Order: sequence, then structure tokens, then C-alpha cells
Amino acid sequence: MTAYERSRVLFRFADLIEKHNDELAALETWDNGKPFEQSAKIEIPMLARFFRYYAGYADKIHGLTVPADGQYHVQTLHEPIGVAGQIIPWNFPLLMFAWKVAPALACGNTIVLKTAEQTPLSALYAAQLLYEAGLPPGALNVVSGFGPTAGAAVASHMDIDKVAFTGSTDTGKIVLELAAKSNLKTVTLELGGKSPFIVCEDADVDKAVELAHFALFFNQGQCCCAGSRTFVHERVYDEFIEKAKARAAKRVVGDPFKGGVEQGPQIDSDQFEKILKYIDYGIKGGATLETGGERFGSKGYYIQPTVFSNVKDDMRIAKDEIFGPVQTVLKYKELDEVIKRANNSRYGLAAGVFTQNIDTANTLTRALRVGSVWINCFDVFDASIPFGGYKMSGNGREKGIYGLKNYLQVKAVVTPLKNPAWL
Repeated sequence: MTAYERSRVLFRFADLIEKHNDELAALETWDNGKPFEQSAKIEIPMLARFFRYYAGYADKIHGLTVPADGQYHVQTLHEPIGVAGQIIPWNFPLLMFAWKVAPALACGNTIVLKTAEQTPLSALYAAQLLYEAGLPPGALNVVSGFGPTAGAAVASHMDIDKVAFTGSTDTGKIVLELAAKSNLKTVTLELGGKSPFIVCEDADVDKAVELAHFALFFNQGQCCCAGSRTFVHERVYDEFIEKAKARAAKRVVGDPFKGGVEQGPQIDSDQFEKILKYIDYGIKGGATLETGGERFGSKGYYIQPTVFSNVKDDMRIAKDEIFGPVQTVLKYKELDEVIKRANNSRYGLAAGVFTQNIDTANTLTRALRVGSVWINCFDVFDASIPFGGYKMSGNGREKGIYGLKNYLQVKAVVTPLKNPAWL
């Protein structure tokens, strides 16, 4: 299949995504519990956008002609890496499908993709649509299974040339170890986070509260880059707490298929119990529970939107990735202080900064050791913007032109020149 033909397949697939928007959205919500409105109006349109983005790149991937000392013609070839193993998480199944499958196919690779055991349905349906769009048989193979069996098989298989994994840091270490012990395949890892969201002293508090609320509670708080350490300047701290508490109390929790619902259930009983355990850690550790803190309703894995104040850096709720609707709010006084505290984490995935001062924004942008910094916004995931982490939040970048590099090998070809007219 030529690069142009690959491009046409991906464009046709994007059209089919739009045609089947509501079916894909329903599967995503049934699997995951996120609000249907979020699936149908935000995530499925983004799925189509990602595939159109990489469809446009498919016939524009090429090498270079390189000058060299001596009488040689030197060129580089950008070749498909081969068979790509991809392991996607349960929190954003279709978006992670797009981040991995779209660039891999654009570059001409074949794929073995393992879905999360909690959310297998939407990726299977999307793969069916890809074949309907004209993808050759065997180019994309979706495997449903558990991490210790199916995931481990992908990471350790001797005929898989590359692995891309999104998930927890602990599991990422296992994937990296299995890849190294097998055929030393290349690995891209997008792992956990404990992202700081910094509200500066000049902030419009009402706007800061709303953005910090979105940064943490979006997708039931099950987002690797969630702004889960909310640092608020002491000048506006008390006002922020009162308004953050009120906003959380107003958050609409319930059946994700009902209109107006902002928060559905957590993914499963394990995650549900883990979040409640961390809420208990916060209470026993001395943080102030401002609102929430308990199960919502009497059935299902629903948790009340929860806000803690008077949180200290050494508390477990400030250090560990909770992955749930639990906002921890910390107080700071000086800019240098908050930079040091924000960077004092094993993670480095993302950060949010809320300020009206461009100098403050520029200082924080360069000082924070994270892969993404959002200034007066959060969770902006355009197809062209690279995403990935520092430190134990992973390695490599996905999305944008950087995402292509994960699925290409560079080969140098050198040919002697006889009596060249020029060099």
C-alpha cells in the first residue's frame, strides 16, 4: 500500500467516525462511565480530528539528502519500524487508540493493540470501522485481555519491534523491563502524574476556581495530568477555598447517559475503594475536609466531589496519584517557594498556571519540570501539540509531528560518486 493510499484510508476512517459518532460515544460511556455528552461532543470529534491530522502526514514522510566530506552521495530513509505493540488504558480508551494507532498506521507499520480489560468495546468497534475504510487485513490486531498475560505477551514478544504504553508508573516499569529482557525493543511510556495547578496572587479568583475545578474533576478525576495539587497564594487562599467548596458541592453526579450530568461513576470497585481509602488518609493525616468525602448515593461506584484544605506537602493525598474526584489545596507565599514545591515530586507530566502577569507566567513555564504547561487554560489536547512527561511520568512524546518519530527507523544510505560535477 502506498503512502497516498494509507492517507486515503485514514481520511475515510475519520468520515466513518463522524457517521457513527453516537454509537462510539455510547460504547465509551458504557465501558468507562464518563458522561455521554463528554463522549459524544468532545472525545469522538477529537478521535476523528487526530486521524485526519495523521492522514495528512502519511504521504509527506520522507528522508533527506545529506552533504558529506568526500565523493559520496548520502541519503536517509525513514522506514516503518515494523510491528508496533500498543497498550492503552481505561480512562480515555478511544483517544489513546487515536494517539497510538493513527501515527503508527500513517508511518506504514502493523499493530498489535491491547485494550484495558475494563474497557474493550469501543476499540473493537473502531477497528471494525478501520477495516471498513479499507485497511488491509492484519494491519491492526486488537487483543482483549489482562495486563499480566496479554500485556506482558506484547511487551516481551520477540517479533514486536516497538511498544507504546499508557498507564501507571509501576506498570510502565514492568513494560520497560520486559522489553529490555526480550529483544530490546524501543519503548514509549506515558505514565502517572501529580500535576501542580498554581493560582497566583493576581488571579481572578472566580475564574481560577472554575478552571482548577475542571483541571481536577474532569473525567471523574481519572486523568493522568489532572491538576491534583492546587497551590493557591496565601492572599487569595481563603476566598479560593470557600468558592472551590461551593463549586464542588454543585457538581452534578449521576447517570452518565442523562443530560446535564458532569460526573459519572468511577471505573470499577478497585478504583472506587482506592479513592475512598485516600480520602480517609487525608482526614487522618490532618487535612481539612471541606466537602464530600463519601460515597454518592447507595449503589454504583459514585463518589462525592471532595475538597481538602490545609494540605501539606508530606501528606499522602499530596504525593500519590489518587486518580479520582479529590481536590487537594495547598497554600504558598513566594514564587520561588511554589516552584520548589511543585517540582518536588517524582512525577513531571503537566502543570497549570493561572496569572495575569506575563513575567510570572514565563518564569513558571521555564522553571517547572513537566512536559506540558497550560497558562490560564488546562487540558488543551490539540492533535498538533506534543504530550509526554519528565521524570517518572514517562519518556517520549505522543501527538504532533513528534508522534511520528516513535514509529520510524532512520537508515543512512551511502553511495560513492565517480567524477561528480559538484559536491
